[in-house]
Amino acid sequence: MRRRRREHSAVEMQMGPMIDMVFLLLVFFMVTAKPIKPEADVNLGLPGMAEQDAPVDLPDEQRIQIRADGTVQLNEQTIGGANDHDLEKLLEGLTRLAKSSAAAKAELLITLSPEDEARHQRIVDVLNVCAKAGVKNVTFDQPSMEGGQ
Repeated sequence: MRRRRREHSAVEMQMGPMIDMVFLLLVFFMVTAKPIKPEADVNLGLPGMAEQDAPVDLPDEQRIQIRADGTVQLNEQTIGGANDHDLEKLLEGLTRLAKSSAAAKAELLITLSPEDEARHQRIVDVLNVCAKAGVKNVTFDQPSMEGGQ
């Protein structure tokens, strides 16, 4: 007995439904995609709303200098003397700056710049005042290399 060979027809893929599915997926991903807002990439700080007696110019960074004799300066203005352990003027100034930067939705950055001969207790006093004022971004200034290395 002879077996008959069946002729297999060639398998064909219909392109119409496949193209329909591709377009449906394309429409789905276009609708569900989150649009990019290029305006939101620009960081814009608006003026703050803290009450002030005189206008305050807010630089990007506030610098607190601690001298060897114990005096404390905020942006080169003497705020506290050697015997002033509470540093109330510094606390008032930092609190005002913190409120202004919070209202402007900007980060307040404090850089401590103690002299080499400054007492460590004075640095701790300034750090305590920063904590009372709610300042969280405090850094130390790197000492300059004068040895010629």
